[in-house]
Amino acid sequence: MLILSIDTSAIASAALLTGEGEVIASFATEDTRSHAEVLAPGIAGLLAGAGVTGADLDAVVTGVGPGPFTGLRAGIATARTLAFAWDKPLHGIMSLDAIAVDAALDAWRLGIDEFAVATDARRKEVYWAAYRSTGGTPELLDGPHVSDPAQVPALPVYGAGAGLYPEVLHAVKDFANAQPTAEALGRTAAARLVRGLPLLPSTPLYLRESDAKVPGPRKRAL
Repeated sequence: MLILSIDTSAIASAALLTGEGEVIASFATEDTRSHAEVLAPGIAGLLAGAGVTGADLDAVVTGVGPGPFTGLRAGIATARTLAFAWDKPLHGIMSLDAIAVDAALDAWRLGIDEFAVATDARRKEVYWAAYRSTGGTPELLDGPHVSDPAQVPALPVYGAGAGLYPEVLHAVKDFANAQPTAEALGRTAAARLVRGLPLLPSTPLYLRESDAKVPGPRKRAL
């Protein structure tokens, strides 16, 4: 099995993985605002470098957020287009799970039963979800949400949201700058697909209303 995984909920990233979760090739940016410009060329280079075409893939996986409107749309629209063009199944994964998959293993090693994952939602807010580590595997308990950092439960927090608000959130060492990546997202998807577990549709988890509004009727001039 070959899986193309894409996530643009924070940085732009893509990865090519086997059904066992082995990463064959990947790329990721550090910029959180250039998704549309870098994603398609990055995927093309990724596949070409691995000697893989769309026909060779078995599935396309996309992170569905939560994340900012513009970046999230770029990844989901790209994944939908490629899956349609190549006639491949398309699956969604909550992007916070891409941090939780490694966080749960770390929490298990540290003896932490429950933890939270938080990423930057801008506007002095964070996207977050709470999990339980069951033998190193994440189990979603609550979320996703967008809120003031002070509303995140008093748990060890993994993810870049914790690094942004260290005075409020209890950041876990070595994970305070972690962002969702296509590699981790793909590993999560591969494990679920192999076990026959359901994945999400590609519907984006925006959690906020759009800043763009449809103009109301024009007021009549007196």
